[in-house]
Amino acid sequence: AVGWNLLNHGWGKIMVGPTAGFLKAYADMGYSPPQFWFWTATGVEFLGGIALILGLFTRFFAAAAAIEMLCIFLVYWHNGFAWLKSGYEYVLLWGLICFAISLRGGGPYSVDRKLGVQL
Repeated sequence: AVGWNLLNHGWGKIMVGPTAGFLKAYADMGYSPPQFWFWTATGVEFLGGIALILGLFTRFFAAAAAIEMLCIFLVYWHNGFAWLKSGYEYVLLWGLICFAISLRGGGPYSVDRKLGVQL
C-alpha cells in the first residue's frame, strides 16, 4: 500500500512535469534550487514506490520516503494537524509507516529476501 501510494504521487509529478507552479511551490517552501528538489521527490516517490511494491532495496527506499515525509511534515507543521487545512496529519502517518518499514525491511516474499540482501 505504501509503494502504491508513493508510485501514484510520483507518476502524477512525471505526467505534469516541473511546471512553473510546481517549481514556485518548491521555492516558496524554501527548497532551492526547486527543479532539483522536484526531481528528487519525484524519484523517491516513483522509483521508491516501484521498489517498495517489489520489496527491492526496501530499507533504502523506505528510509528515503520517510525523510521526504519528514521534510514535508516540517513545512506543514505551522498549519496544525488537520490535513484538510494543509496540516501534517497525512505525511506524519505515511512517514511513520515508511520509518517502520525501513527498520523491518522486506517481508518473506520480497525480492530482497529472495536475493538474500537487505539494503
